[in-house]
Parts: sequence; C-alpha cells; structure tokens
Amino acid sequence: MSQPSVYAVTPQSEAEALVVQHALALYRDTQAPGNVEVTIDGTCVNTTEGAREVKVGIVSKRKPGESEPPERWAERELPEIETSVAFAAMEECGEFQKRVDFWRQQLRLGSTSDISALGDGAAWIWSIILTVFGPIRECLDIYHALEHLSTTGKVLYDEQTTAYAKWREETTLELLSGGFELVEKRLNRLTQESRTDREKESIRLLRGYLENNRERLSYAIRLAEGRAIGSGQVEGACKNLIGARLKQTWAEWLVPRLNRMAILCAVRYSGQWEKYWQQATLVQESIYAPTPVLASMATLTLSPEPKSETMWWTASGLFPTD
Repeated sequence: MSQPSVYAVTPQSEAEALVVQHALALYRDTQAPGNVEVTIDGTCVNTTEGAREVKVGIVSKRKPGESEPPERWAERELPEIETSVAFAAMEECGEFQKRVDFWRQQLRLGSTSDISALGDGAAWIWSIILTVFGPIRECLDIYHALEHLSTTGKVLYDEQTTAYAKWREETTLELLSGGFELVEKRLNRLTQESRTDREKESIRLLRGYLENNRERLSYAIRLAEGRAIGSGQVEGACKNLIGARLKQTWAEWLVPRLNRMAILCAVRYSGQWEKYWQQATLVQESIYAPTPVLASMATLTLSPEPKSETMWWTASGLFPTD
C-alpha cells in the first residue's frame, strides 16, 4: 500500500480506527466457544529512528483438545482456533499495557473467564500479563524452553553424538512430565561432576532461566487438559502480520505512520477486513450525524471530533506533519 493510501484509508485518529475494530471484536468474538488464550510478543522493524520493537498481542478462543501424555506432545493435534483478535503498536511497555487492558475490558475478559497466557521468557510480557489480568495461568512457550535445554546440551556434548541426542530426548520428557523439579535434579548431579568453566556457566544459565519460569512449566497438566503449550500463534503473527508488510527491503518507517499501518494489518489478520470497511462507512457518515452508530452492536459510543472538513478518502491533507 502506498504512502498516500495509508492516510486515505485510515481514520484521522488512531482512536477512531480502534473504536471500529474493538466494537467488531466485542460483537463477534465474545460469543465464540472455547478457552481464552492471550499471547504477546515483539519484533523489530526499521524506522527513521533506527530499529525498534513492534509489540503484538492476540486474544483468541480455542476448544480443548484430546487429553494426551507428555510422550505424545509433538504428535497431538489441537483444535483450530475458533476466533482471534490481534493488535499491534510500536510503543513503550506502559502504553502497550494500557492497550492490552483496553482489549481486556472491551472483550469483557473478567476474573470469571478461563484465561491463560503464553509467551517466551521476556520479563516485560509477564509483567503486562500480571498487571492486566492478575494471577491467571501462565505457560512458557515450550519451544523456547527446549531451545535453552538444547543450547546447554550442545555445550556439554558434541551435537553429532548419541550423548547429545540422549540429553535432548531425556530432558525434553523430564521438562514435560515434571517441570523444573526433574530437570533441576539432573542439573544438581551435573554440578557435582568435574566440569569446565564454560560448561558450568551454561548449566547456571539454564537453571536460572527455568527457575525464573518455574510456575509456567505445568506442561503435563495442560497436555492432560488438551491446551496449547506453545506461543506459535503470536510468533507467526510477528512474521505474517508485521513482518510481511512492515519489514520491506530498505523500508524505514515514521513511527506514527507505522502504527497506522499496524492497525490495518491487525484488522486484516483478525479476519475483520470486510466488516471493518462496512462499519467504517457508517463511522464516516456519523461524523456529521451524532447518532452512536455502533450502539446497536456493542457497548461503545462513538463521538468523533474531526480536525478538519477533510474525510478519510479525500486526496487533500493526506500527509500530516507527524
């Protein structure tokens, strides 16, 4: 999409676009069956100020799958996600936390909802989750956890050896079956052996990573309940929602323009594209009609205050100074 088109199709303020998107999400998604999964991640995009992180969040609903033992974690098939809503912005953690909380309110995700959060080991993700949702069930992405196990295994053993293959197989099952406790016993045995400084440091780092996420390693319980144990959905969104459009070769974005485009990317990723434009037409018309056009479909009141007579699709005024 060309630079003029971004301003031609995006409302004059981000708030107007969010009202439309949130109203659609509230109308469509809260009725879907399944358990609520919240996933958050970030990916870097080039801007005129250098590479900066775009934070991405997804709220989705998925029905539980079949109960499976840890040994079958890789072969199991989870049900398809019933519905999902994505949002993204390049902003500081405090501002993104407000964005997550706004979604929580608009989607009516209260203490009675069956909510769980999945993410990697980034502290800012879990801080936002705890602040916005409280002490809900958290799960460390299994692939990030296994990557740390693999890294230490490569330090202890040659990657091409059967010893490394045995390490990876055994530690994977230990983590999935018993969380940190079983892996900790193995690490305790290793520290009692004669090890190089490099090996000792790798063991220390692995122990610290898993211990910091001790309460997020209940994989056996989630597998028995038919729940997800990976945050692949949001990581895929970072690639497909953000990367495919905003990480163009040689592209350098102005941050306000990037955030406008991120809104449209999120609407499209959430499967709300057609409904967005249907409602956007009504919103445009309501600029001159004070009637809250969304009141019939959501508990939101729209009262836009346009800065000028220029409408969304006109050719004039498409390049604001911000």
